[in-house]
Amino acid sequence: MAKILIIEDDLTFSQLLEGFLKKHGHEPYVVHDVKSTFKILTQHTFDLFLIDYRLPDGTGLDVLAHLRENGLNFPVVIMTSFNDVRTAVKSIQLGAIDYITKPVNPDELLMIIRGTLEKKPEHNQSVSVEHKDFIKGKSATADKLYAHIDLVAPTDMSVIIQGESGTGKEYAARTLHTQSKRNTKPFVAIDCGALSKDLAASELFGHVKGAFTGAVNDKKGQFEAAEGGTLFLDEVGNLSYEVQVKLLRALQERVIQPLGSTKKIPVNVRIITATNDDLLNSIQNGEFREDLYHRLNEFKILLPALRDRGKDLELFIDHFIKLSNTELDRDVQKLSAPVKELLLQYDWPGNLRELKNVIKRMVLLTPAETAGIESLPDEMILAIKQTPKPGGSDLKAINESNEKSLIMETLIKVKYNKSKAAKMLNIDRKTLYSKMERYEIE
Repeated sequence: MAKILIIEDDLTFSQLLEGFLKKHGHEPYVVHDVKSTFKILTQHTFDLFLIDYRLPDGTGLDVLAHLRENGLNFPVVIMTSFNDVRTAVKSIQLGAIDYITKPVNPDELLMIIRGTLEKKPEHNQSVSVEHKDFIKGKSATADKLYAHIDLVAPTDMSVIIQGESGTGKEYAARTLHTQSKRNTKPFVAIDCGALSKDLAASELFGHVKGAFTGAVNDKKGQFEAAEGGTLFLDEVGNLSYEVQVKLLRALQERVIQPLGSTKKIPVNVRIITATNDDLLNSIQNGEFREDLYHRLNEFKILLPALRDRGKDLELFIDHFIKLSNTELDRDVQKLSAPVKELLLQYDWPGNLRELKNVIKRMVLLTPAETAGIESLPDEMILAIKQTPKPGGSDLKAINESNEKSLIMETLIKVKYNKSKAAKMLNIDRKTLYSKMERYEIE
């Protein structure tokens, strides 16, 4: 039985949800706005939060920010309409563990609750990514990505992994560690986006008893926990300026100083960081130190979005169907033509994470061998139907399925003058080269 806080302003839906969770052995509490949430947090602790994104006096992101600022590491699932999926992705960047789209399917909700409680993180535990959730792919983009990983993994170079949320940044970091000379030593991951300013310094460098209110015992930091191995800092751009200064000093001097202590401790770790934003923009905005950036950026790996991985998408679909069949005791063997077409047309703002969720839901709702259109969210189908049809030859408005033929037609028209082709397609040359490589256009 789990103690679950429901934050939902729709009174009817919240009552139905409360009754449903009670029926399945849980202990739900219900509040209807952000203010009431902050109040109940002073009275109770919870095993799980179910938070509606849109609330009368704020959003679910406000609740997430409050939890992070106060060092409250409760598992959070965001409930949102399908049109808000990009916002749900943002919530995961801020520390939510999953999201579910409305209208909520009861079986899907129970599946997410069970999965969330099974992987509930402890206060100082790193976020984990199971290797089975990811496969390499066979596209030119995937080949280039893993060539870079193979190249830099055996070195001790600091690496920045940049990619959208859900593209598999931690998996890439673990692969770098596994293929390094440090692979027999610890791999320690920290989600910087889920830590408050004060907690981040303590997590990284440790503290001594009495260093601050609540520091009742000495605590080792994650630098020490990763000694000899790899320290992975996910969403490093979320670290406060003060913590950035301490991190830079630790990298320069290879020593750390726990909070409240005068003792300096030598450390030997490899640093791998990840970000979903371009840190150069953060530097220009005064949010990230340029000297720290150059320390971290000895090598950069760019993880492509799922929509840019070409034929890999079908491999991932098949992979997640097999995983979901095993987990849910189903036997989905093929997709109906409309389902396959929709899955290939959708732009997947949540990348692999969103694809896995949609496929898992599809398998759950398919008792037969063939998945039909009814197993996909209605809002997903609507989103694809509402995608604007292209007018002229503006590549940015062209459905992905037509990109390759349009690029080839344009190149032939301009006799393979790539500058002219890029101008006609309304993209820059770098993007054109990237798309030619992705579609394997010679």
